[in-house]
Amino acid sequence: RLGRPSGSPSPPSSPRFRRQKGGFGGDVKVVERWLYFVISAVYRRRGVLLFAPLLYVSAMLLYMGTMGFDVGFSTSSSSRHIGNPAAPLGSLYRSPQMMNVWNMKSRQSWKPCNNLQNSQAELPKSNGFLIIEANGGLNQQRLSICDAVAVAGLLNATLVIPIFHLNSVWRDSSKFGDIFDEEFFIYALRHHVNVVRELPVEILERFDNNISNIVNLRVKGWSSPTYYLQKVLPKLLELGAVRIAPFSNRLAHAVPSEIQGLRCLSNFGALRFSEPIRTLAAKMVDKMIRNASTSGGKYISVHLRFEEDMVAFSCCVYDGGEEEQREMDIARERSWRGKFRKKNRVIRPGAIRMDGRCPLTPLEVGMMLRGMGFDNNTSVYVAAGKIYKAEKYMAPLKQMFPRLETKDTLASPEELAPFMGYSSRLAALDYTICLYSEVFVTTQGGNFPHFLIGHRRYSYEGHAKTIIPDKRKLAQLFDSPHIRWESFQRQLREMLHHSDVKGSEVRKPSASLFTYPMPDCMCKQAAAKNSTRLTR
Repeated sequence: RLGRPSGSPSPPSSPRFRRQKGGFGGDVKVVERWLYFVISAVYRRRGVLLFAPLLYVSAMLLYMGTMGFDVGFSTSSSSRHIGNPAAPLGSLYRSPQMMNVWNMKSRQSWKPCNNLQNSQAELPKSNGFLIIEANGGLNQQRLSICDAVAVAGLLNATLVIPIFHLNSVWRDSSKFGDIFDEEFFIYALRHHVNVVRELPVEILERFDNNISNIVNLRVKGWSSPTYYLQKVLPKLLELGAVRIAPFSNRLAHAVPSEIQGLRCLSNFGALRFSEPIRTLAAKMVDKMIRNASTSGGKYISVHLRFEEDMVAFSCCVYDGGEEEQREMDIARERSWRGKFRKKNRVIRPGAIRMDGRCPLTPLEVGMMLRGMGFDNNTSVYVAAGKIYKAEKYMAPLKQMFPRLETKDTLASPEELAPFMGYSSRLAALDYTICLYSEVFVTTQGGNFPHFLIGHRRYSYEGHAKTIIPDKRKLAQLFDSPHIRWESFQRQLREMLHHSDVKGSEVRKPSASLFTYPMPDCMCKQAAAKNSTRLTR
């Protein structure tokens, strides 16, 4: 547990050290007597002497579990009082207001721009039709779409609206037009890439009206533009249509500037969500702003990856009980048949945690934000799927941040009904609300934060307040039972400062412009006036 310095109350304990709550008193004496009896019995029998340390540790954990931690502080004096069940967990200690957490300083601004020539002339005759299949969740599909636009421009091909593959994990049957504004997508790209909703009848007839008969080119991951020109273009010219499925991560990061420009245009200019998603998301953002009146309409958003499939895939241990183990085994087998039962595969949950690869629990997220200085008046939006054992794990986070909202609290069941069962549409709502937050907190990585961080940089002059925690460091802090609150808080503030420094970064050759839009999609403010703005 975090130690309690005099005059400063502690945050809630780590889930790995907190067991059960109780008061000081008779229970402690009973446990002490029981402990004395057991250890005495053990030492009388040399045969079980080796088990003494194990029994001692077990007894001490049970002893610690009987101690209560609902310790509050009187507002009128510094004297301690035991209990205070009426006071919410978040009200027991105060932190600076949200906007005081960040050390604001002047930065050189960037502005959206693009070097693509906006020619009004008709595009040259197409070399054929490009059909791609986008797989994965919302932002994996987004990546595939943007790369498909870039490849179509490179090959002077006509892009057919991408087909969405039904993923075994996401299980979302949505089509392109259910998630994105199809008409706007075609219109926004009209001067650069031809896009059609479906193959013309005469082309489809060549393949017996079966799109599966169109040759599927197996393109390697991260292929260069040269590969497409040498291997794909000849087939396109020969057959009039080619298919690439799957089309995930099939184009290299480092490509010529005009190809990068097409990526910028498609991601930041052409891809906008469908009308139903935009309408509901706007209402939810407006409600978040109104609920955050105490902080000038500013709120923070947290991408919480503690869904059952995420917990299962991580192979981390939380409760460590038989029920959790059984549930995780079922989840792994359902989504990744046999992957975790391969011969000679060794899973070490402790090593995974210390390497920073375990999803943060809601409690750990709350403690992290507390340590960084966010107080209980902070409006928080949690972007997540269905949280694993939500009633149990979300309770402490809600106590620490009473102004916490989710999709279910911002929208009525009737408003959410058309989106239920469609994970990508629900993720689009989360994406929009996070995009407009004052601060965005990512907890596990993945395509959602990678795209969102880049989109926020693009929308906020190259720098958006984003917290990317050092999870290896967090694991050490959370698993340090004797750490004091001042030390915990100091190290969390240093982590926050590091995130702020890294908030504005120029893309490196091996990095993605979807996360680092400078300088491919943005120009420094002084130079932005001479560049063509993207249509948003």
